Amino acid sequence: MTGQTEAKKTFTNIIGGQPVPAADGSTMDVLDPTTGAVYATAPQSAAEDVDRAYAAASKAYETWRWATPSERQLGLLKFADHVEANAEELVAVEVQDTGKPSGLTMSEEIGPMVDQLRFFAGAARVLEGRSSGEYLRGHTSSIRREPVGVVGQVSPWNYPMMMAVWKLAPALAAGCSVVIKPSDTTPASTVWMVNALQEFYPPGVVNVVCGDRDTGAALTSHAAPALVSITGSTRAGIAVATAAAKNLTRSHLELGGKAPVVVFDDASIEAAVEGIATAGYFNGGQDCTAATRVIAQAGIYDDFVAALTAKAKETRTGAPDDEDVLYGSINNANQLNHIAGLVERAAQSADVTAGGTRIDGPGFYYPPTVVAGVHQDDEIVQTEVFGPVITVQKFADESEALRAANGTEYGLASSVWTTNIDTAARMSAQLDFGCVWINTHIPLVAEMPHGGFKKSGYGKDLSMYGFEDYTRIKHVMHYHGLGA
Repeated sequence: MTGQTEAKKTFTNIIGGQPVPAADGSTMDVLDPTTGAVYATAPQSAAEDVDRAYAAASKAYETWRWATPSERQLGLLKFADHVEANAEELVAVEVQDTGKPSGLTMSEEIGPMVDQLRFFAGAARVLEGRSSGEYLRGHTSSIRREPVGVVGQVSPWNYPMMMAVWKLAPALAAGCSVVIKPSDTTPASTVWMVNALQEFYPPGVVNVVCGDRDTGAALTSHAAPALVSITGSTRAGIAVATAAAKNLTRSHLELGGKAPVVVFDDASIEAAVEGIATAGYFNGGQDCTAATRVIAQAGIYDDFVAALTAKAKETRTGAPDDEDVLYGSINNANQLNHIAGLVERAAQSADVTAGGTRIDGPGFYYPPTVVAGVHQDDEIVQTEVFGPVITVQKFADESEALRAANGTEYGLASSVWTTNIDTAARMSAQLDFGCVWINTHIPLVAEMPHGGFKKSGYGKDLSMYGFEDYTRIKHVMHYHGLGA
């Protein structure tokens, strides 16, 4: 022990290839969620900073838009290699901001991120369109796929580095220039990545501004971007869509979720509990696709609740360096209070069979929790908890299960647990969600789209569908007179 306090870190904006503070010098504190203590400061950017970032992105776009697919690909491939080679450093940066387990962050996030970067690098060279030809005599028509232009992006605090990749990779593959704003509680990994990207892209192609909701509002209401993209709450998505509409700016919204997990009597209770507990408690349930709303058939309901309760009690949360934990701290004090409040109110009419009280001590920790005996109109069933809380309600037959599953304003993800292929087929056709998993929950691959319906937003992340969102389509018709 030296007795000395470790110096606080200082993050900066990166605009036009240069690290810069906020124009007026304002900063905000960044907390370590495992202790609740301030460990760094970041710029509290204002409208002037957003103006500067968009000016840099607009200037860069004049040239970058003409980059060839191979040039766009090469930058992403080099960046993927950089992330892979410097994974330990990036994970350490991410963990200090989020409180996640270091080992799981390395094993569960770095590999998919690198794969997603390489997927979009490949996608840059295979954009498709209708073949050119004579659809009117004497005229040849062709389709041009062009970058949509300058884009503004807002990323969330639950998966800061991975969500930044989901946003940056398709935009850069398409030839767009970017201004991205990370969450005010988790700026570190985004700043790290944007700083690294300066080596592989011309100045101004990728810019980052740090700040709070006001900064995000300035970013998404600005006249410069052709597209604004946000991953966040439904409330935030509505605000972004409203602001973007004033300029007729395209919006891409990946918002909240309340995933139904329908478990039929013929399902394997052991397999369902193992898969659902992992998908519900991983990352502290701070995932819009988390398996946190179980709808179990009456014949297995009691046994399922008992097994899930036992699993929750053996699941551990703790410090990032503890290799035996499934998840770390909750991201911030406001979120911890939100989770605790929902469970406390639910306990007045439902059964909390595991967890249910915040963990004493420093940092923002909440235990794996099961709330059984809930009903469809309960607050905790209709509200996104975004924490390590799994609710369980009972259903009698398939039609009741379907009504309960679809009976929410969200439409992002869902899963069905059954050994009956016909049941699985009927349910997957009728569930009103952007993704339906069968006998699993939460795996994602770069080739398949991620995005929801209803108040879970619109637009797709990942896949060629997500890539196409960053392009625009132009029809070119040439009169030549042949065959006229």
